[in-house]
Formats: sequence, C-alpha cells, structure tokens
Amino acid sequence: MSVLLEREDARLEVVDNVLTIHGEADFDSAGPLAQSGRHWLADQPDGTVVSFDLSRVRVASSAVLSVLLVWVRSIQKHSLKLQRVSLSPPLQRLMDITELAPLLPAEETTCPVDAAPAAMR
Repeated sequence: MSVLLEREDARLEVVDNVLTIHGEADFDSAGPLAQSGRHWLADQPDGTVVSFDLSRVRVASSAVLSVLLVWVRSIQKHSLKLQRVSLSPPLQRLMDITELAPLLPAEETTCPVDAAPAAMR
C-alpha cells in the first residue's frame, strides 16, 4: 500500500493499482485528491490496468464527480485501461441522478452491498 495523500478529511491510497479514496472527498479535498491521483496515473506505463475504489466516500458531491472525471481523462491521456469503479451508495445515487455513468470507460461499475454506512467509518 502506498499513501498518495493524507488529510484530516480524506486519504488517497493505492494498492495493487487500485486508487482508493477514504473519507469526505469534499470541495476542500477534491483538488488535492484529483492532482495526486492524476500524477500517479501519469507515472504508470501504457496499458496498465487500474481501478478506482470510491466505496468509502461518505459524502456524495459534485466535487467527487470532478475527481473521478479528472482521473478518467488521465486514463485516456496515458493509454491506461480502467477495469472497475466501485462507488459508495450515496455516490451511486448521485451518478444515477447526473447520468454520468456512461462516461466511465470501465468494464464494471459497482456499488458493493457491504459498503453500508457502518463499513465507511
């Protein structure tokens, strides 16, 4: 595991090519989260398979969607392959409302059943 960003409100880590956000991921942390993930993605060799895990994001906001879209652009720019995007229930609802899911070039987008609020503490 490698911690890319550690803040009081959010943490970004990578394990086995899975970028994972823990915490709030609100407007204060969105910029640093997007930038840290973008830099990590830029360092990966062409063709690398990566996933995004946002199942531990407690608050769904447009800021989180912005982070996700920045990372998707980085995937495309650096010729990487997005395998899976895991969303928290609040984030899945926001994706459904905004109809942005089709913009995710992932093989699979999931909202794990075990991502209930108790698991996101």
